[in-house]
Amino acid sequence: MTDKHQLATQIVSLGRDKKWTKGVINPPVFRASTIVFETMDDMRHAAKNKTNGEMFYGRRGTPTHFAFQAAIAELEGGVGTALYPSGAAAISAALLSFLKAGDHLLMVDSVYEPTRDLCTHILGGFGIETTYYDPLIGAGIRDLIRPNTKVLFLESPGSITMEVQDVPTLCRIAHEHGLITMLDNTWASPINSKPFEMGVDISIQAATKYIVGHSDVMIGTATANEKYWPQLREHSYLMGQTTSPDDVYLAARGLRTLGVRMAQHEKNALEVANWLKTRPEVDHLRHPAFDTCPGHAFFKRDFSASNGLFSFVLKQGDADAVTALVENMSHFKMGFSWGGYESLILGIFGIDKIRSATQWDASKPLIRLHIGLEDPADLIADLTAGFERFNAVLAAKAN
Repeated sequence: MTDKHQLATQIVSLGRDKKWTKGVINPPVFRASTIVFETMDDMRHAAKNKTNGEMFYGRRGTPTHFAFQAAIAELEGGVGTALYPSGAAAISAALLSFLKAGDHLLMVDSVYEPTRDLCTHILGGFGIETTYYDPLIGAGIRDLIRPNTKVLFLESPGSITMEVQDVPTLCRIAHEHGLITMLDNTWASPINSKPFEMGVDISIQAATKYIVGHSDVMIGTATANEKYWPQLREHSYLMGQTTSPDDVYLAARGLRTLGVRMAQHEKNALEVANWLKTRPEVDHLRHPAFDTCPGHAFFKRDFSASNGLFSFVLKQGDADAVTALVENMSHFKMGFSWGGYESLILGIFGIDKIRSATQWDASKPLIRLHIGLEDPADLIADLTAGFERFNAVLAAKAN
């Protein structure tokens, strides 16, 4: 992996070619639908080079888009990056770019719930069959591959239960059978793992999260290797996928501080997680950097760092007690998504109902945290008060 000092320089420097920045520090916001041409030769030149950073039509992009696309592709190690209005759009467009009626998809059982819903409600209606697999299946994935299996989809770690997958093994076996491998790489961001070095063909980011970093933009990316980039690019274009240059500008600006923010998220989260280990209410941590997290060994091998998102499982509790824990916090707020500078908390219910290849013990509640950039001492005090409320509810019910 890139040396951390080199990475810091790379994050600051990439995507700042003068043909896009026009000599200023940040690539300006170019808003455009129609691009006008003075001559037929100019139009022909633009049409010939429309996939190579030449202004052709607004949906193809502007220098604002081209600069950000180049930055993400370089960071993740791919050849080209397509942009989408959300992470969910990036996932759906990537899958729809390569699947057709009669194809079979292998989907990790710990996947982001909207991706599961996409498989059920959209892909299923198109005649695409999905089989869910245990995130820790490893080489056992071979037994699930059919003659019509086209794509293996991974999410490592899972964004709720945090299982870390053996990505190199899964990708190696998938390629032996001619499958396309796609990875939701949002947790790692473009800097804490190298998906293409592990055999991933298409790496997807909900850039809404750590890349933007300020909870104010929806944007997704899908970066492909040389083999699959032309099809991903053209099919995404045909599906009308496009992004606002204003949103792209904010994502590019957020990218410049990604390294320092991720380091602080990791530091704060490790401090909170180590404190949680000492709490009598906690059954175990689901933080990839801890050995109680399924797939921890793969995290140690494949990731250069962690971040602010992790879960922990309680020894006992019910909906009332969990509600008392997560409500009325001073610093943690309840909200979907993650990756911003603020801390978030969610009590997750019903995991057992959205698993089909694995089982989940619903008697032990799961709490997901995103640790932001606040002082960890304040966050720990907040959680301490939450546990007091939690225990008070359990004690009242026991009496």
